[in-house]
Amino acid sequence: MKITIHIPSQTLRLFDDKGLLLRSYGVSTGAKGVGEESGSYCTPRGKHVIRAKIGAGQAVDTVFVRRRPTGEIYTPELGATHPDRDWILTRILWLSGLERGYNRGGSCDTMRRYIYIHGTPDGVGMGKPGSHGCIRMRNADLLELFERVDAGTQVDIVA
Repeated sequence: MKITIHIPSQTLRLFDDKGLLLRSYGVSTGAKGVGEESGSYCTPRGKHVIRAKIGAGQAVDTVFVRRRPTGEIYTPELGATHPDRDWILTRILWLSGLERGYNRGGSCDTMRRYIYIHGTPDGVGMGKPGSHGCIRMRNADLLELFERVDAGTQVDIVA
């Protein structure tokens, strides 16, 4: 399996080992565009791998903070109570850069920037940038992807 995230079209494409397109999903990447520097809130480009799969067995809309479930389940009412929260829901695919000096090591390290593919509230639109640098997906799409990929799956992010 291989994943390609295409920033201009705001899509995530899943390919099999022979390069055959299996699925295409709408996503939302960084509202501030692309970039590799820590603190930029941009989506990093380049070659990555899924470092870890987090959240297996958790309920849909489980809220995560620092990669741990908080015990909360997202509802629109909870969202209204905390309007400025960056919601990380359902599952996390934690990315790690492969290109030293570009997205690995130092101030550009994707993993240390905590860049994930993660779920988001159902009302959040896909197809346009809006995240704090992560790749947001609809929860149902993320659940499907989560079951199809393993830690170590290559993820290419292209602009």
